[in-house]
Amino acid sequence: MTGFSPLQHEADALGAGLPPLMVAADRLAASISLGAHGRRKAGIGENFWQFRRYGSADSVGRIDWRQSAKSQHLFVREREWEAAQTVWFWRDSDPGMQFRSGDISKLDRANLLLLALAALLVRGGERVGLMGASFLPAASRFTLSRIGHALLDKAMQEKERARTAQHSGPPPTPVARGARIVWLSDFLQPDVEERMAAFARLGVVGHLVRIVDPAEEDFPYSGRARFEAPRGRDSALFGRAESVGQEYRARFTAHGEKIARAATRLGWSMTAQRTDDAPQAALIAVHAAIGPS
Repeated sequence: MTGFSPLQHEADALGAGLPPLMVAADRLAASISLGAHGRRKAGIGENFWQFRRYGSADSVGRIDWRQSAKSQHLFVREREWEAAQTVWFWRDSDPGMQFRSGDISKLDRANLLLLALAALLVRGGERVGLMGASFLPAASRFTLSRIGHALLDKAMQEKERARTAQHSGPPPTPVARGARIVWLSDFLQPDVEERMAAFARLGVVGHLVRIVDPAEEDFPYSGRARFEAPRGRDSALFGRAESVGQEYRARFTAHGEKIARAATRLGWSMTAQRTDDAPQAALIAVHAAIGPS
């Protein structure tokens, strides 16, 4: 076949092989009625924005003499800048995210929310990107397809699990100041606060989406039960599991509150989503949280 670029071939391949996850994410995004997320503010552009008083930091060449002649003050003409926002996504894929007590794993729900939110943002003209991926952020359906395939790529997941054995959380990515990060995880790893702080020092604002399985939060177990760590290196056997239920639930709640306080302290925010809850409410909350300040 002639007349097709390698990029077009890739786009066709991605579109043909995209799994039902993308369809579900599109339907979820379509069920949420939200306005455009793009921002307008003063800056470099072609359209008139507003007049403002001349300041000492302005060059004389920026003075609008016609407008200034109507007043005793000097005025500068500002132009409008359409400021599309770049939102970077990261979803942890460590073994703990595979846990499920029902039909949906934490990883399944994280993937759905990530793609649905990315679809909403693209509809609003925002650029979206996946941290650690080989492609750049863009506001296009093609980029959504690339993100969807990257999330489900088995080789990439195995590579990420090997990396998280040493360092959890988003990989080093050249994120520009003022960009946003959406990090989806169960946040049971020990270095969440350090990762957030590193991005905050770069002037990057983020939002955490804490994915919780109902069994993790409710601890419905009783009788003799063995609990094993996701990586299989630690285990605990209880003759009466219900005897530790109250203490476990208190510690689980305290951990979530600790992560939320750390996020607030750094100017970030957090939304929790149980896998047995409908995803619409979480999607609306996250979209609102990463909106322009």
